[in-house]
Amino acid sequence: MTALVQEYSTITAKGQTTVPKAVRQALGVEFGDRIAFLVDEHGVSLRRVDTEDADPVVNSFLKFLAEDVIRHPDGLKTLAPALAERISTLTECMIVDFGDAIDGEVDL
Repeated sequence: MTALVQEYSTITAKGQTTVPKAVRQALGVEFGDRIAFLVDEHGVSLRRVDTEDADPVVNSFLKFLAEDVIRHPDGLKTLAPALAERISTLTECMIVDFGDAIDGEVDL
């Protein structure tokens, strides 16, 4: 296969690099998107991580939960009114934007 574009990037002391603009454009990724590296007998390849395959463990778990709720709807319980009120009181002044980036490192 003939290469259409060849770009260079430097690895930092922390093992980080900048993905060149032409490569980001070819992958269709931008700030905040994820990429996956595949190492096999042919070498290393790079691809964009699509939302549906971003975390197979989480996706499998969510599928399991959805199926379990269908099989056992009686297992769902509402919050006790006192607990619901306590949660509401503790969070009433909080403004959360789930689209905001998280500052710093996060361990999951």
